[in-house]
Amino acid sequence: MNKSYIYLYGMIAISSSFLLNGGFLKPDMYSEIKAKYRFPGGETGTCATVLSSLGAQVKMDGNHIGYDAKKLITDFYKDKSVDLDSLHFDDKLEALEDYVIISDDMRTPMGMFGKFFSNAYNSGNRPWSKPREDDIKNCTVAAIDPYFWEESELAVNYCIKHNKPFVTIDCEYDSYFHRNSAISVISGEGIINNYPDKTRDELFPLFQENGGGLTIITNGGNRFVYGRKGERMKTFEPYKVNVASTLGAGDSFKAGCAFALMNGLNDDELVKFAAACAATAISRYPLQLDPPKIKEIEKLIASRKY
Repeated sequence: MNKSYIYLYGMIAISSSFLLNGGFLKPDMYSEIKAKYRFPGGETGTCATVLSSLGAQVKMDGNHIGYDAKKLITDFYKDKSVDLDSLHFDDKLEALEDYVIISDDMRTPMGMFGKFFSNAYNSGNRPWSKPREDDIKNCTVAAIDPYFWEESELAVNYCIKHNKPFVTIDCEYDSYFHRNSAISVISGEGIINNYPDKTRDELFPLFQENGGGLTIITNGGNRFVYGRKGERMKTFEPYKVNVASTLGAGDSFKAGCAFALMNGLNDDELVKFAAACAATAISRYPLQLDPPKIKEIEKLIASRKY
């Protein structure tokens, strides 16, 4: 692989999504499924799909891939610029899969990820790979998700050792990941999981003060905030598009951040690009069949007068 690539370490799952016709689920009421798909997903899997569409070379690693996902993943990425050589395929492991119900700008994911991590904790067997130092040493930038305990931290250590800037997501403000990241993106889900009793306004100064790079706290389709330690907080209004599905919005935002970081965009340009990447992604369903492209993102950015 060309050395100019983005390294991704995190969750790679299978995602079965169901787009409903006629509004979101109601208790005891029938719902008609308008469309359904089963594709590689997860924060890292979706990010890789988007980055490939943007023209980036990608190498990804993370959780072990189960027997019922191997063919789907290898077939899906075979015509994309995504290197799977570091993935570990386990013929005895059942694949991680989520199930997502979607209607307009609402979605509800379901899965067995709690059991996945509980089994790993109780058994001591980690169903995810130890990151390879050479993968990080030879990349241009990285995106490291904080979910895989010491192994995720090891990936950060390699980034620091080899001076590789990285994007991370939904970590805590006093964490090793946030402190050493080039870009730290915090979503609404990350706030609910880590700080259910705090608001974005309360959290942003804490993230900003403890951050080593750019902090971005997103807010769905609403105005969000970003900034660095010692600088004033800035805000950004997301681009307005016709929403087909919000599935993959955050993963596409992360992909936009990594791509912009690799291409040397300043903070304001990076935020515009990542926001436009996410907005483009939610304007179609399924994302995997029509991921964002550079010209679409540039057109959306150009449509706004700053």
